[in-house]
Amino acid sequence: MSETFNWGIIGAGRIARKFASDLKTIKNARLSAVASRDQGRAQTFADEYSAPYAYGTYEEILDCPELDAVYIATRHPGHAAASILCLDKGIPVLCEKPFAMNTGEVEQMIAAARRSNTFLMEAIWTRFLPTTRQALKWIAEGKIGEVQSVKADFGFKAERNLEGRLYNKELGGGSLLDIGIYPTFLSLLLLGKPQEILAHGVIGPTGIDEEMAAIFTYEGGKMAQIHSTIRADTKTEAFIYGSEGVIHIHSRWHEPTSMSLLLPGERPQDVFFDYPCIGYAYEAEEVMSCLAEGKKESEALPLSFSLDLIQLLDSMREKIGLTYRADS
Repeated sequence: MSETFNWGIIGAGRIARKFASDLKTIKNARLSAVASRDQGRAQTFADEYSAPYAYGTYEEILDCPELDAVYIATRHPGHAAASILCLDKGIPVLCEKPFAMNTGEVEQMIAAARRSNTFLMEAIWTRFLPTTRQALKWIAEGKIGEVQSVKADFGFKAERNLEGRLYNKELGGGSLLDIGIYPTFLSLLLLGKPQEILAHGVIGPTGIDEEMAAIFTYEGGKMAQIHSTIRADTKTEAFIYGSEGVIHIHSRWHEPTSMSLLLPGERPQDVFFDYPCIGYAYEAEEVMSCLAEGKKESEALPLSFSLDLIQLLDSMREKIGLTYRADS
C-alpha cells in the first residue's frame, strides 16, 4: 500500500458525494476512481472531486491501477452484488448501510470476504462518531451505572413523491432500512440481541413502511424503544438510561452533534465536539487503520455485528409484513 490511500467509489449519488467531500479532510487519503452505470455521470463526479479515473460500469473499476479500498454507495438492492464483485477481486470494501437487503445477502457477502481473505465493513458512520465513542467511554467508566434501556428515533417529513427512492419498493425504499436502522443499531450496540421483538408499521400505497415502531425486551427487564418515520419531522434524539444516570445524545443524534451526561442532583455535563468533516471521515479512517494493521474486519464493527443487525431488521420486517424482491 502506498503512502497515499487510494479510495474508489461505486455509485455517484448524494451519499457518495458526502463521502468524497470527507476524504479531502484526511491528509493521506484521496479519491482515485468513481464508477457509475453512466459514463457521463461518473466523469462529472470525478471532475468535481479531482479523481483521475472515471468508469461507466462497476466492473471496470476493478482494474483501476490505484485502488486500496472501495466504498459502495449504490441503492440498497445493489449493495451485495457490488460488494461481492470487489471482494472476489481481493479489493477491500466499505459498504453503505444497510449492508444488504436481507440476512441471506449479508451471509453471501461475508462468505465472499472469507473466501478471498479480504477486508469488509458496513458503513455505519454513527459507530465511529465522537458522540458514540464518548457514550461508550462513560458507560465503561460506570458513569450511568448499568444500562437499563435505550430510546431513539429518526424521522423526517419526506416529499411525498411515490415515484422517488424512499417510496420505491424496487429500490429498497421505506423508513426502516433507510433510517430505522440507526435506532436499531444503537440498541444492538448497547444491549445486544433482544429476547422478544414487538413491532408495528404503517405500510403505504407503494408497499413500503412509511412509519414503524418497535419495542425490544431483554433479560433482567431491560428494554429498547425505537421509532422511524418519513411522514413527520421528529426530534431524532437518543437517550441511554442507566441505573445511576442518563446519556442524552442531542438532535440529530445519528450524525455529528453534541451530548449531555445527566446525573441525579448535578448540573448537566454538556460535551461539544469540533467536527472538521461531515462525519464520514471517521469510518473511512477506521478502514484505513484496519488495513494498515493487516486486519480483515473492524473490531469496533465486526461482521458478526452486521449479521446480527440484518437479522434484527429481517425480524422487524416480518412482523410488520414488509417484503422485498430480494426475499424471494
